[in-house]
Order: sequence, then structure tokens, then C-alpha cells
Amino acid sequence: MLNDSSPAVHSPHTHWVALAGRCEPLGPARDRVRSVLANVVPCVDDAVLVVSELVGNAVRHTTAGPDCLTIEIDGDQVVVAVHDPEPDDGRVHLSGTAADPLAESGRGLWLVQTLARRWYVETTAVGKAVVAVLPRGKTAVSRAAGS
Repeated sequence: MLNDSSPAVHSPHTHWVALAGRCEPLGPARDRVRSVLANVVPCVDDAVLVVSELVGNAVRHTTAGPDCLTIEIDGDQVVVAVHDPEPDDGRVHLSGTAADPLAESGRGLWLVQTLARRWYVETTAVGKAVVAVLPRGKTAVSRAAGS
């Protein structure tokens, strides 16, 4: 689903990762996703890739970069959200260049859309969060293979 604005249900078991002010926020974000989800859900690699794309987008397309990452395991889904202090100005959207095999960038949200059940932008008290909801079960590769 493209940019579904209906928010995911937030559970009280949220894992937070502070990213504000880090020169290299990708490593700590990936490490935390792996540590939280390892041995709990099969979709660890999908979640790591989605978080990498969302954090990378926040680094490239916001002035301040990402503020924090939240990770929730909620029933049959994993909800990851990358928060930043800038308002939702409608710029978070799928790029038209993603279909171009020669494009050097613009594929991040296409990957997120492929791996996640849905993704959306949520206005927060201090900016916005780009949220992706992944199925807790099979990874995208195993779902595509029909296994």
C-alpha cells in the first residue's frame, strides 16, 4: 500500500534508539533492530533493510537528520518508525525514478513498500515519523517464493 495514513496500533513494549546528533546513525539503528528482533521474528533482515532505508532518507532529506527509531512487536506485525524533527510537508513519497534501472538513487521507499505491509507518514508533537509495518512471519524472499 502506498502511503496509508491510518496509524499502526502502538503497544506498551516499544524499543527506543536515540539517533539525534550521531554522525553515523545507520550502524546503531541496524544493530538495535537485529538485537531486538533476533530469535523473536523471522523478518529480521527485512526490518534491518527497511530501517536502513528510512534512516538513510532522514539523513539525506532532513536538515537535522533522524531523531530516534522505535521498534515494536505487536501481534503478527513489527512496526518500525524513524522520527525526525521536521514537519510532514508532503515530500515523503515514492520517487518516479525508482522504475529507471539506470537511476543512481530513488529506490528506498520502493523497497520499503515491497517489504512492508504498509508504510505511512505520521505527524508527531515534534515533527514526523515515517512508519513501516512488516509482517512478523515469513521474510519477503520466502513470501515471494511461496514457501
